[in-house]
Amino acid sequence: MRLLIIRHADPDYVHDSLTPTGHEEATYLAAYLRDVTIDHAYVSPMGRAQLTAAYTLADQGMGATTLEWLHEFGPNIRKPSSMLVPGCAWDWLPEDWTQREIFYTEKWYEEPTMQKYGVGEEYLRVCACFDELLAQHGYRRAGKIYQVEQANHDTIALFCHYGLGCVLLSHLMSVSPMILWHGLCAAPSSITTAYTEERRRGKASFRVTSYGAIPHLVLAGAEPSFGARFCECYEDDTRH
Repeated sequence: MRLLIIRHADPDYVHDSLTPTGHEEATYLAAYLRDVTIDHAYVSPMGRAQLTAAYTLADQGMGATTLEWLHEFGPNIRKPSSMLVPGCAWDWLPEDWTQREIFYTEKWYEEPTMQKYGVGEEYLRVCACFDELLAQHGYRRAGKIYQVEQANHDTIALFCHYGLGCVLLSHLMSVSPMILWHGLCAAPSSITTAYTEERRRGKASFRVTSYGAIPHLVLAGAEPSFGARFCECYEDDTRH
């Protein structure tokens, strides 16, 4: 089985929509995926993901199921560096989160700030929902791998978000999402691909073959949007 974890195109966060550039990216994405047989599609309920998916779904003449838990990962918390302003649970300044060794472990959500705002409960809920979906498609979680109940070559597309995508990958790999949230960056409209590997009959694990790929933008001669990145140098006129 193949998973395509697709981030929404360039977002207009204020209106939970897409920018004009985002609509162009979604068009390029649909054109690229035209040669990919998508067997099942699932979409976040948020507008920017719905709009991104709409281009591909229309192009392929197929429908999709909206899943509430594919919503961008929450809840908001008050982090040490910004106690007066609530923000997303995973966007910490590096000098803060890297000082907490627990964030490098599978019990990352037991860190006091995360625990206070129920981040662990939400993480475990999303992971449980993800496992339920995978079980519906023939792969049931058993410890840190998956029991194969119906082996298949289906392609499943998940149109969702950067933060949520890292949660899904962290669960598949049994690692802390903090490492992925801060160590990886998926541009808007990018595609992350993970395949099952069944090296022993009935026992499968997932392996990422590409992360944040943007072949559709390359083919269109379009630069990737800056979303999810921060300034390369402090003096740059980009996000700090």
